Amino acid sequence: MSNLKERLFKKIEAHRPRIKRLLDEHGETVVNEVTVQQIIGGMRGIKSLITDISYLDPYEGIRYRGYTLPEVFEKLPKPKGAKMPYVEGLFYLLLTGDIPTEDEVSELTYECVFRRQLPKYVYEVIDAFPNNSHPMVILSAAVMSMQRESIFNLKYQRGMDKTDYWDPTFEDALNLMSKLPVIGAHIYNKLYAKRSNVYQDPTLDFGGNFAYMMGKDLPYDDVSRMYFILHADHESGNVSAHTGHLIASSLSDVYYSISGMINGLAGPLHGLANQEVLRWIQDLRAKMGDKVPSEAVMKKFVWDTLEGGQVVPGFGHAVLRKTDPRYQIQRDFSLEHFPEDELFKYVDMLYKVVPPILQEQGKAKNPWPNVDAQSGVVQWQYGVTQYDYYTVLFSIGRALGVLANIIWDRALGFPLERPKSITTYMLEQIVGIKK
Repeated sequence: MSNLKERLFKKIEAHRPRIKRLLDEHGETVVNEVTVQQIIGGMRGIKSLITDISYLDPYEGIRYRGYTLPEVFEKLPKPKGAKMPYVEGLFYLLLTGDIPTEDEVSELTYECVFRRQLPKYVYEVIDAFPNNSHPMVILSAAVMSMQRESIFNLKYQRGMDKTDYWDPTFEDALNLMSKLPVIGAHIYNKLYAKRSNVYQDPTLDFGGNFAYMMGKDLPYDDVSRMYFILHADHESGNVSAHTGHLIASSLSDVYYSISGMINGLAGPLHGLANQEVLRWIQDLRAKMGDKVPSEAVMKKFVWDTLEGGQVVPGFGHAVLRKTDPRYQIQRDFSLEHFPEDELFKYVDMLYKVVPPILQEQGKAKNPWPNVDAQSGVVQWQYGVTQYDYYTVLFSIGRALGVLANIIWDRALGFPLERPKSITTYMLEQIVGIKK
């Protein structure tokens, strides 16, 4: 048993009694009241899920295992010469709650390298798609095709104790996590770069190898590490995370679950937001004659946009009440590496102009930028200019948190999800509406 797996097992053994005590002693305690608005409005804000992997703090942003993002980026070990941490180190943190040492990250990175190799049939599945296919469709199909590799499925069919479900799930999760960047890079090379026979570099880590296979020079390795870490998890209630969690609750293996997660992420109300922001900025630049306007001109444009009943994409968040730390980390990276880039100057000016206007308008609960206001511009800067591909990058990152959650769901024996529905008439009766 690897050091990570052994440490994880000890954490699981210590955690199981906590869940049992909550159920045995406090199972009937009321946690949340539900309003009609929440029932009709997509269950928004209803406290009905549990995860220790991440928590979205309204004022600190996403916390991974209690650590803020600035703390995560400061404390996690980094590859030699890199400014961004190992993605493998983040996965270690998500699983255990502990900041790994250099040796622990090296051991996990080494183990992941041996799990990267894709079966030949996965390449064949990817290559069989027409070149005008959406990359998210190919990604979902490639992941689904590997279901035959599931160790959990094999051991479940042979019979095993429920308390051991987490063990083969861990193996499946590590296998899939290791392969996702290879799948993603092959999809990019097939659809856009038109590069074939691209091999991985076993001396490189998760982010470094992805950049190598994409054919991108430094510092795109750091861009990849940063991007995957920032998008790794966002509590369990968002569409992609909850879809993966929901599918896994039926004891479907991680290949089914992550393929479903990818499909949820592909929706325009979820994972496509970053490309929509970039498209909006590109259109704005065209309207401004391909030159950066003055602040006065930009302010007028923003006011005209809002008064015309439209929104400024990339600003506001359902939970956050300050600038998204994921935005700030990417902004700091941009200021260091390409402060004079024209597209970034647009982002920079919007950052200065939009929040005061939204505050003055008084309609937005949070006038500050979110992660999507910046992420597309970073990818564009390093030659990843294909909007449709951005959600593939998002998927690779988001899988880290979802996989960690599924392992813990199995370890703690969480049951099949089955919320109860009611009819509109029943809801009308509850609130006193008479026909």
